[in-house]
Amino acid sequence: MRHSETMRASTLEHAYSPAPRSRASQRNSKRRHRLAVFIGFMASVLLILAAAAGGILVTHPQLFTHAEQINQDCVLIVPDQPLTAKGLATPYQLTARTATTGTCHEANGIQAAFVQGAILDPTTGKISIYNPLVVDKGATPAIAPAAPTLPTGAIVALWFGFNGETLHLRKARGNTLLRGARDNTLQSANCVNGLNGSPFGQMAYCNASRFFQAANRLIRAGKMTPPALGTAKDGQTCPTVRDFAIVDQDQSDNVTTTYLITSDGQMAQNTAANMAALAGKSPHVLANGSDNRLLSVAVDSALGCTPWSAPDLADAGALASALPLNELQAAAHQPAPVATVPSADPMVLRNGKPDLAKQNLYRVGVDQAPVASVGQAAAQLRAYCQNLYRIGPVRLLKDQAYLVSEPSLDSGVANNLFTFLAQRFVFTFGQQGLGCADRFQLQDPVTLHQDADGVTIDATISYPSPPTGA
Repeated sequence: MRHSETMRASTLEHAYSPAPRSRASQRNSKRRHRLAVFIGFMASVLLILAAAAGGILVTHPQLFTHAEQINQDCVLIVPDQPLTAKGLATPYQLTARTATTGTCHEANGIQAAFVQGAILDPTTGKISIYNPLVVDKGATPAIAPAAPTLPTGAIVALWFGFNGETLHLRKARGNTLLRGARDNTLQSANCVNGLNGSPFGQMAYCNASRFFQAANRLIRAGKMTPPALGTAKDGQTCPTVRDFAIVDQDQSDNVTTTYLITSDGQMAQNTAANMAALAGKSPHVLANGSDNRLLSVAVDSALGCTPWSAPDLADAGALASALPLNELQAAAHQPAPVATVPSADPMVLRNGKPDLAKQNLYRVGVDQAPVASVGQAAAQLRAYCQNLYRIGPVRLLKDQAYLVSEPSLDSGVANNLFTFLAQRFVFTFGQQGLGCADRFQLQDPVTLHQDADGVTIDATISYPSPPTGA
């Protein structure tokens, strides 16, 4: 576990709101409440609190005030040749998509963007990590990133995460937005953030298909071996990002990247050297609200599990977890049934409806097999909901003793990790998420108990009859 991860409680995840709104509105609300946490160096964790209806308190009130003033539709300017050593070390620039919707600032955890890079050596089968930095457009980083040394023939891929609503990619020169896999602006880097003008939302990737194809060839050839999952404190196999005890309505999203932010709002890569060099500017850690990070930091720690990690080339080889490592390990070792991105995932909807091409495009970026037909997608969604129903709450109840002593990832919605995961399940299972209960006549087995402020303080798990195969 990296120096910055020992503080745990590292990201704010999916806020749950019981207010009766439309499904689209509820999904958008969930997006807006995916906040980041700034972790104090050698101090207790500082949480960003989401207010019930009025505004959102952020850690730099002198820079950012109320939620309604915060733009959730931002653009990330991708540097030239992003898959090279020079491109990796060139900071990405965050800016507003349009001037009329407000500014975008990387120092604001509610609209921060993140980049995660993975480098595969096709000769040795070794993977290393390098997380490029993001700054505001025109800004100077607190410490300039150093270019990594890449192996001969290295295959580099990138994944993007966003704490706001919708992240768009733009080339370094010009104003043309990347609108899908075939857009010429970033075609050479094989960048994708959606399909034909319908972005995924918080997620994007570059060259992921080539990276995973090469990695899987090496695995089949015996040159790469994803580590075994191990056994959790509850006696069961440690979970993965494809475990129905972990997934939610939009699994396999966002990244484990963290950055340093100084007291004056400058950004730097989160490395031990940068932390020490910036000590006089009270650096804090900025993190991406991520399913990958929820597993690799919070849940793994609670259950005594260890995520697959690789050397971070920006951090003197310190080990770091990463989205591609999580997906490769899950593909190799997740016991059946295996959760893969369903057709009702809001990131793969197009105009609010399932879209097979977009679903498959997303799956490419996280090393998952495509869906052959609309009929197969519908059958898989049914199976997804049924497996979520019979596996998720059962594991949650089994692990309650380990989870209640861990901090909540959002104290505004739940008081510990157990209640946080319980409200996350309710959100996912209900109409505001995948709609499993209504679609397939499944009664939600999780009942939330909340205080006067709407914070979940306990949860009861009770099935009308024992779930088959649990």
